[in-house]
Amino acid sequence: MMGALACAIAPAAHAQASREPIRLAADAGVVTPVDRWQIQDSAKAQQGGADISLPGYSTKEWYPVSGHATVMAGLLENDAFKHDVFYSDNLRAVQVPEASGNLFVTPWWYRTEFTLPKAPAGRHTLLRTNGMIASADVWVNGHQVADHADLAGAYPVHEFDVTRWLHADTNVLAMRVYPGDPRMSLSMGWVDWNPTPPDNNMGPWRGVDIVQTGPVQLSFPHVLSTLSLPDLSRAALTVKVTAKNLDTAAHDATISGTVAGVAVQQTVHLAPGQTQVVSFSPSTTPGLALDHPNIWWPIGMGDHPLYPLELTAAVDGATSDKTEATFGIRSASSKLTKQGYRQFFINGRPLLIRGGGWAPDMFLRDDPARMEAEFSYIANLGLNTIRSEGKLENQRFYDLADRHGILILAGWECCDKWESAAKTGGAPWTDADMKVAKDSMASEARLLRNHPSVIGFFIGSDNAPPPAIARMYADTLREEDWQLPVISAAVPQATAEAGPSGMKMAGPYDWIPPSYWYADKLGGAFGFDSEVSAGADIPRMEDLTRMLSPQEQEALWKYPQARQFHASADWSTFAVLTPFDDALAHRYGAPTSLADYVAKAQLDNYDNVRAQFEAFNARMDAAKPATGVIYWMLNNAWPSLHWHLYDYYMNPAGAYFGAKKANEPVHIQYSYDTRDIVLVNHTLEDVRGLKAHVRVRNLDGDVRFDKQLQDIDLGGNRTRTVARLPVIAGLSTAYFVELDLTGADGTPVSRNVYWLSTRPDVLDWANSNWYLTPLTQYADLTALRSLPVATSDIHATTRHEGHDEVTTVTLSVPAASKAVALFQHVSIHRGAHGDLALPIRWTDNDVTLWPGESITLTARYAMQGTAEPVVEVSGWNVPARTVPAAVTQDTVH
Repeated sequence: MMGALACAIAPAAHAQASREPIRLAADAGVVTPVDRWQIQDSAKAQQGGADISLPGYSTKEWYPVSGHATVMAGLLENDAFKHDVFYSDNLRAVQVPEASGNLFVTPWWYRTEFTLPKAPAGRHTLLRTNGMIASADVWVNGHQVADHADLAGAYPVHEFDVTRWLHADTNVLAMRVYPGDPRMSLSMGWVDWNPTPPDNNMGPWRGVDIVQTGPVQLSFPHVLSTLSLPDLSRAALTVKVTAKNLDTAAHDATISGTVAGVAVQQTVHLAPGQTQVVSFSPSTTPGLALDHPNIWWPIGMGDHPLYPLELTAAVDGATSDKTEATFGIRSASSKLTKQGYRQFFINGRPLLIRGGGWAPDMFLRDDPARMEAEFSYIANLGLNTIRSEGKLENQRFYDLADRHGILILAGWECCDKWESAAKTGGAPWTDADMKVAKDSMASEARLLRNHPSVIGFFIGSDNAPPPAIARMYADTLREEDWQLPVISAAVPQATAEAGPSGMKMAGPYDWIPPSYWYADKLGGAFGFDSEVSAGADIPRMEDLTRMLSPQEQEALWKYPQARQFHASADWSTFAVLTPFDDALAHRYGAPTSLADYVAKAQLDNYDNVRAQFEAFNARMDAAKPATGVIYWMLNNAWPSLHWHLYDYYMNPAGAYFGAKKANEPVHIQYSYDTRDIVLVNHTLEDVRGLKAHVRVRNLDGDVRFDKQLQDIDLGGNRTRTVARLPVIAGLSTAYFVELDLTGADGTPVSRNVYWLSTRPDVLDWANSNWYLTPLTQYADLTALRSLPVATSDIHATTRHEGHDEVTTVTLSVPAASKAVALFQHVSIHRGAHGDLALPIRWTDNDVTLWPGESITLTARYAMQGTAEPVVEVSGWNVPARTVPAAVTQDTVH
């Protein structure tokens, strides 16, 4: 099977028939996305653009693809490969030019047809490209519109007035898209995240639009808001929009509309070809000084209201163009702490940035439903931030962030052309590179500046840009009315324009123990860590079997030195999981099977991810504060064994639920360094009358320490230490700390269980490197293997809520059970032998209960089909069981 992909490109005859032309509306102010193309390799379609862009050209052997498809994505849409390129190392055959027939070393053609109704005088039609990898020549109806020297770069937005070449009825647009190399062009590179996409993401990945407007076009609407601090009682809005006269005659244009419900209007005179920025402010429109505005807050701190902006340009009484946007009113700022680390403030309130690094699909496939589901996961995880290191997303991504209250830290990427000029020996940028970079910065600023979710931009990643480039970025941002923090790099470097970054990037990226995070050095919980984690995150068994071959599965648990294609790029340090595997064997015992390996990995991932976020929690208001942590990474571009809080299949596992536990709004946690019991409140509301119950249990369940605390008050956005565990004699080598926090009325608030060792992990700090710190001694948790089989009772029901199913699962461990039921995982199948219900959002999971205890969990997932849900429960020492989750009658519409 592994080599069978070598000649796997499907015959062109398998391509679908040509689709109908795109039909454009007759109205001005309409933007029509190109939602379908036909593509073909220029090695096969050898005619020039003047011929290919004419009606009647035969595309019989071309591939029909969607509007945002890269070449590789388009071939996948056409089932052009014999085997799943995400399974095992099948992708290798597509990556090797000799094997794939040099598919991706020549340009590819993109062609589409559209019909244009007869337009009135003064109507203009523009072609808008929203980013091209790597570059493209463009033709319309036999006429060349743009050359690849001018239309280049993943991010610049370009517009071309193609009115003179169009006619009523059918028109043809053709693009010759050139291959890219992220080391040579300002496109996208994937470093060690995953294998390199065989086509280097060649194509119009952000899409192409056909824009219809009258003689005066409106572009780039945005709203600047100044919020009164700290009372938040007033906001002054300044509205700007760019008006451009596309005609050869002068025009008076009346710009009118509403902003946050306030009417605005202004008439401007535009000379032929003139561009003017039209502004409205409280001085021209007093209503733009808002009393008691609706304030946008990040998730967990308040609501996320958005305001509408709608503007119209009228010429001679007729509508010429329309534009709209949404915006939020909030203040976002940052400053450096005494220790020199960046601290962010929203609406004048400091907050701990808790986030993950974003990865789009490896082939940049545009999937709105998946993106929506990913944001629901981020909210469910309790995170408040996404960091984008390059691979910057489309408008929908930022709209979702606004709606969910998820903060965005965007920026350029490392380790390719974007950073080459900053590296020793890196190729200096040409004038053409500088132009693409400037156009990229301007386009991204215009895309991001209206979104209240966006709170800053990294102009460098692993290196700050050199002075000339840094100055160009700063000047461009200033020209585009950028009001947010500009950060020199994700490392502790500075630029003259942006100053010190206030960041650290000290590792680790590979396995370290939970106690590491409480250290006062390297990646420990202080300052702002821009990317950091303990490396490997092992998916659950059902996902491993659909991404790894049987041989790879065997190697995963038997051979720690084996290179795994699904761990990282072939050349990478992280293509082997040796540090993780060695730690797993030392701490939990050598794995005896793949199932045993996966079970131990889930315990480890949960424990380590929870500790990372909890350590930063504990220090968020300390004298040497922790101000931010970005887990590396949030998600994966393809199925991976490394760096994710949820895997490519969106099947939540140990890492997910460890992060979710640590990021509860109000949380109780244990400190590995001091043995303190700490309460954390990430909300802005004070909480009063809390009750905490702390127990330390031996492996057999014997309680060796028991303390109850009453009437605890916890301030908003604060931490509080409520107890310190004493040194306890007579503990088993592996023991448990069980923490329960309830409200004044006894309502559960937070429950947290730790499995600990009397033998500590000992870190060898002197021999640390950029990606890990070795150990001289591992904790001993092997006694967990001796736990007797535990009993768990399951009761489950399901109700319908709109388009969702909501399943409630109560787990109870009878008092007669022989042992603790450790790390019970609950999953839901669609029918007795059906697929897992994914994506799914749980209130909690991977839970531990002692005899006599119970817990109720709730899951929400999309309704699909009529099969009755089936709940499966398994655990460390709990045999797998399934029970039906019958649908009750209390359906909510």
